[in-house]
Amino acid sequence: MPSLTRAEAAERAALLSVDEYTIDLDLTGPDAEFESATVVRFGCTRPGADTFVELRPAALRSVTLNGRELDVAGLSDNRLALTGLAAENELVVRATMAYSNSGEGLHRFVDPADGEVYLYAQTFLDSAQRVFACFDQPDLKAPVTLTVTAPAGWTVLANGAGEQQAPGRWRFATTPPLATYFVTLVAGPLHSRYAEHDGIPLGIHCRASLAEHLDRDADEIFEVTSGCLDRYHELFARRYPFGKYDQVFVPEFNAGAMENPGCVTFRDEYVFRSAVTRAERVERAVVIAHEMAHMWFGDLVTMRWWDDLWLNESFAEYLGTRVAAEATAFTDAWSGFTIERKTWGYAADQRPSTHPVAPEGVDDSDAALLNFDGISYAKGAAALRQLGAFVGDEAFLAGLRQYFADHAYGNATLTDLLAALGAASGRDLSGWAALWLRQSGVTTLRPVAATGPDGRYAAVTVVQTAPASQPVLRPHRLALGLYDRDADGRVVRREQVEVEVDPAVDLGRTSVPALTGRPAAALLLANDDDLTYAKVRLTEPELAALPRLLPSVADPVARALLWSAVWDATRDAEAAPARFVELAAAGLETETDLAVFAEVMELAADVTVGQYLPAAQRAAASAALAAMCARVLATAAAGSDRQLAAARGLARCAGVDEAGTLRGWLAGKDVPDGLAVDAELRWALLRRLVVLGMAGAADLDAESERDRSGHGAQHAARCRAALPDPAAKARAWEAIVTDETLSNRLLLAYAQGFWQPEQESLTEAYVARYFDQMPAMAAQRGAQVVSQVAKAAYPRYAVSTPTADAAQRLLDRTDLPPVLRRVLLDCTDDLRRALTVRSLAGA
Repeated sequence: MPSLTRAEAAERAALLSVDEYTIDLDLTGPDAEFESATVVRFGCTRPGADTFVELRPAALRSVTLNGRELDVAGLSDNRLALTGLAAENELVVRATMAYSNSGEGLHRFVDPADGEVYLYAQTFLDSAQRVFACFDQPDLKAPVTLTVTAPAGWTVLANGAGEQQAPGRWRFATTPPLATYFVTLVAGPLHSRYAEHDGIPLGIHCRASLAEHLDRDADEIFEVTSGCLDRYHELFARRYPFGKYDQVFVPEFNAGAMENPGCVTFRDEYVFRSAVTRAERVERAVVIAHEMAHMWFGDLVTMRWWDDLWLNESFAEYLGTRVAAEATAFTDAWSGFTIERKTWGYAADQRPSTHPVAPEGVDDSDAALLNFDGISYAKGAAALRQLGAFVGDEAFLAGLRQYFADHAYGNATLTDLLAALGAASGRDLSGWAALWLRQSGVTTLRPVAATGPDGRYAAVTVVQTAPASQPVLRPHRLALGLYDRDADGRVVRREQVEVEVDPAVDLGRTSVPALTGRPAAALLLANDDDLTYAKVRLTEPELAALPRLLPSVADPVARALLWSAVWDATRDAEAAPARFVELAAAGLETETDLAVFAEVMELAADVTVGQYLPAAQRAAASAALAAMCARVLATAAAGSDRQLAAARGLARCAGVDEAGTLRGWLAGKDVPDGLAVDAELRWALLRRLVVLGMAGAADLDAESERDRSGHGAQHAARCRAALPDPAAKARAWEAIVTDETLSNRLLLAYAQGFWQPEQESLTEAYVARYFDQMPAMAAQRGAQVVSQVAKAAYPRYAVSTPTADAAQRLLDRTDLPPVLRRVLLDCTDDLRRALTVRSLAGA
């Protein structure tokens, strides 16, 4: 499929103005197809000119332009030429379209729990053309009127409010102007709950087999939704602009959620069918707030082209965390942002594929997909948080309100936003934007303190450095936190000093005279409260003291910053990997923030033990983590989040010695009081037993029969790929590289389970097969699926120079799809980092 280029989009936007889309869909036909009829009314600034419309049909039935029938053979790939345009035009396209199993276009899912069929449209980026004929670019917005014929008894939802006019026949209110990639519908025998808040109709929906789980959390979801709506109204002084607000939890979703105006879609794992920790509820609240922020940033005001993706995602990322913390019961949302999201951003910003938050060159829609990463989300959000600290929150919000007033229902660019913020703050922000938004890379902040014989600071300096490959120093408004033990033994902040770091003045060394003569602290923490975006380093004495200090640090964001600092040093090969595992084994035992607990466990068990430590050191390191989890289980309150987090941790890193405990829990024996061994935990326990060779195919068959759900099918696929059996590995690999009948999520599950650090000899032959077969796999699947599957299937535990060399040989080819090249580039950079870190471990 030709990728729409920026130049083509600009030319078409200058030529056309789209007045409206009228779309009629018939979903009552064969299982594989649906009928689509589209009427597009549009103007042309140069009558007589030519253009094209996009469409990806199974069969194009007919096309008329201004009453003139066009030859359907004129469709070339996804483009249909339109010639001899008038000043005002009407295009009518009738086509048979194919359902997808990839999460792109109109996705069709059959629920294995009850056999019911569900559909949802994901038109993101350039998939609207899989559903209806359109000018598929973000700056040709138009109102949409949708009608749908569906099986009787189904519920159909879309962007506008819907009315069932006859059994199975639905008509939806005409929407305000929408970009094509926001147009959606969801259909099937949905379970629905309704409410209203401040005059806004609210709905939450899921498939019928999840009804009891949605009902259990409905009050919380409505409460979060209502609180966030109120807070956005306060912040933006502009009401939610799209009428009703439906939130639909859909199966086999590629992303976390999608901000379709009036009909937000979420992956249905957010309908919790098993026990979850508070951290997971925080995450769901943040995602709800994130998608709601898009109603203004992205939906009301849409980027003109994908180079300004950050105007959507960076703002939603920042505001989602901020508003969840300010307007819901989940006031601790920022610690998760610090340890999870910014860790993602820092990693992305140090890879060869790094790019500016607001890049100037995104040449086509294929390239745009590559930028949905930790930079556009987490780094951009951190930059916005720093911008708010830089100009002041009042001016920041005033600028946003003006931005909405100037560009409502239209499109905007970085220049437009900076103009509004500059006018509100009285500052010229072009220099700030040049360094923060137009330059890639992450800097490092190190507090350097000289202490006199009296135990007081003689001098304190904040040193900012940047890597030679990205030698850009940035201005920062940040805080230094001085932490000491109090009378109760807690490590608390004694005082905080604000610091202005301006490399144009201080050349990377900023003195802090306010601290001269103050008593030295046990811990001097740069970027206290996490107001800026930069890696932080600790002194060697502070690192050595962390196993004693960290468990007693009272503030969760400060703890998250400390964990992040140690992790960054480990990933950058400045600290031995064993040290991170030792700190995790000591510090997590008392960690109460479960977002921190879960992320550090993942970094310690999956990355440090699985990739950074040589095989000879893994068993002891995993045993230390397992022992820590066992100690937490022994002391955690029955039924508490800490108990659940520890049980999951044990399931993640258990060795042969702990296998009996896991087996017992599955059989209902010696289960800690209050621990629910429910569906999700059962699969986690079983997966670890499979990897250890202590459960087999018969166990998986039995568990699949016990859990006949869509989620259960994914878990089973993941476990079958993890079986330490040559035949099982061969079947899983063939599924990954050749089976086009598998849905996106089943395919991903096989890839996620395939590689295990304990199975290096078993999977050794597949390392070369990955590099040989990925191009063919990528050629037969959509870009979003390729991005996820190629990453999950990468031989990340085969940490060796031959693996890196094989990867480089593939990267040297010039014919790779952009999305596959990006995955290979990033994963191979991570592999080379692992090789460097292993050198510190004596490997």
